[in-house]
Amino acid sequence: MSYPVTYYCPHCGTLVALEREGYLADKSVTPYPLEGWTYVAPTEPFDADEDGESDDNTVEADGVRFVCGESDGVDWDPHDGVRGTDVGGDEPYREPDGEGVGCGEPFYLSFVRYEDGREIDPEAESEPVEINPDPRPSGPRGPGGPGETGGPGDSDGGFW
Repeated sequence: MSYPVTYYCPHCGTLVALEREGYLADKSVTPYPLEGWTYVAPTEPFDADEDGESDDNTVEADGVRFVCGESDGVDWDPHDGVRGTDVGGDEPYREPDGEGVGCGEPFYLSFVRYEDGREIDPEAESEPVEINPDPRPSGPRGPGGPGETGGPGDSDGGFW
């Protein structure tokens, strides 16, 4: 038996209802795919039966890829525009299309994955990032040391 399960688009907050089996192993809904996960369209079989067994048509998928307002096989905006207050943003491109449903951006439903009986966490970004390529001094500027111009040894003995 399947049930409608709803998810929010992380870009604009449009709600999507997807028919799912009774057993859910959802990990996250993100605006980007998780590294190493395999995604299928909502129209392709991806769920196991309630007893955890998959049939011959089930694809070994780690998640579902949606295109907001455009993917087939789901019910877009089943609550007629009611959105949560914690989604979307103030950028104009993240607003839903006024004449249609959704923003047209892809987003990803990722399932929990196991290897050797342990849950796998998504791998970190594999590209190294250089935070500050500009050479900068290693400490703050201050008065020079003894014997340097402007240092304590350069004093005329006081201000009188």
